[in-house]
Amino acid sequence: MSDGTARTAAFPAPTGLGSLSAAEILSGYRRKAFTPRDVVDDTIAALQSVDAACNAVVTPMYEQARADADRLTREMRAGEAKGALAGVPVSIKDLVFVAGVPAYAGSPLNKAFVPDVDAAVVSALKASGAIITCKTTTCESGYKLTADSPVTGTTRNPWNLGRTSGGSSGGAAAAVAAGCGPIAIGTDGVGSIRVPSSFCGVFGLKPTFGLVPRSPGFAPPSWASLAHTGPITRTVADAALTLEIIAGHDPRDPASLPVSPRRFDTKAVPLDGIRIGASTDLGYAAVSSDVRAAFNKALSILESCGARISMDGPALDPGILEHTLKPIAFTEQAAAVAGRTAAELAGSEVDYRDVINAGRRYSGIDYIEAGYRRGQARTAFLKLFERVDALVTPTVAVTAFEAGRLGVDRIDCAAVDPHLGWSPFTWPINLAGLPAATLPCGFDRDGMPIGLQIVAPWLGEPIIFRIAAAFEEAQPWSKLWPPLALR
Repeated sequence: MSDGTARTAAFPAPTGLGSLSAAEILSGYRRKAFTPRDVVDDTIAALQSVDAACNAVVTPMYEQARADADRLTREMRAGEAKGALAGVPVSIKDLVFVAGVPAYAGSPLNKAFVPDVDAAVVSALKASGAIITCKTTTCESGYKLTADSPVTGTTRNPWNLGRTSGGSSGGAAAAVAAGCGPIAIGTDGVGSIRVPSSFCGVFGLKPTFGLVPRSPGFAPPSWASLAHTGPITRTVADAALTLEIIAGHDPRDPASLPVSPRRFDTKAVPLDGIRIGASTDLGYAAVSSDVRAAFNKALSILESCGARISMDGPALDPGILEHTLKPIAFTEQAAAVAGRTAAELAGSEVDYRDVINAGRRYSGIDYIEAGYRRGQARTAFLKLFERVDALVTPTVAVTAFEAGRLGVDRIDCAAVDPHLGWSPFTWPINLAGLPAATLPCGFDRDGMPIGLQIVAPWLGEPIIFRIAAAFEEAQPWSKLWPPLALR
């Protein structure tokens, strides 16, 4: 197995301004090295090139982005520009509303839908001076862990165009990985930020449930009790800065937490004294040999950073997928289209219709009983965090597979559920509402990225950032670029 170094040594960093981190862009503005219009022009050129290969963009917003960049350029010259992300390009997943811009959500049902209001995260980003460049691809209603849909077709991986980007925030992760701006906003109901970030070799954060408001408009309201909104970036610092901006209370979202503004430290310091529980398989998961090897190497790196590693994890029911997640997730998916007829859903993917039909077969009793089991899973994590400060696992049990597939049904000869069984580490965290991040930790034998997942207690984002920053310092993955980034 390759550790990634030799595999990527031939791919130097791209030269476009869209490949800079948000911190580097903001520093360049302060030094007057370039203007927001320079950055936006380079970012748009990158998006157009990458979209032609990867199919990452649903709706371009390039003219508005250029106008915003010109306005900010004038304000900067006059010393009037304000905002923590002033002039930084950001893309938005197509499940999240931007006023006046179509929100297809990957579904033919929404082909004529244009929201008239910004989602809270979009309002916060605009208020910070961020420049919205485009809406990025997702699967239909975010129902699966790839970004293929009847609306946009197949989204591909910038490391290998024959492979999937993952999903459902696949366009977001592919664009960031290929240098099309430093920040993307994704959503995560069963792993939809972490899976594509892992497959594309970038950093992705699913915050604590309710820390980032989803209202108004999360189209459609699928994964109602499971979905989180968060950032996808190339660096830990950029994710922390973004979370500082988009986290906050919004009474329009009943799950929104009434928390005060938070600041996060991403300075790389030793992990001395931090107790990290590690689980290779959560006691029941099939995991590929390449992923296991990369995970074990990551544990050694964390130990070298000063962490105290113990092989420990939550005591979860091995039947948690069938008995807990599916009755909740599939019922919520079905509820999102409860008023739709079979004729209206005829243009949807067969696999999506199968999920809807399965959700309709669960009874109210099934849903409530699954909720009880969900509570037991939360308790298992509570007990774990009495012993450790954080948990690490592989992010996904496999690396990116062939583009256009729902998933894989076997891992090293073990049969798995093709929809969700190959990502056994992500959705238990959604059931518990915990914060979790993925960061690159290696490559498989074909040169495809592998992710390390860091999970913390509720509102434990600071410990995630501390561990991730130390790992980033020890293994600076943001210096590794996919070949597609070299346009």
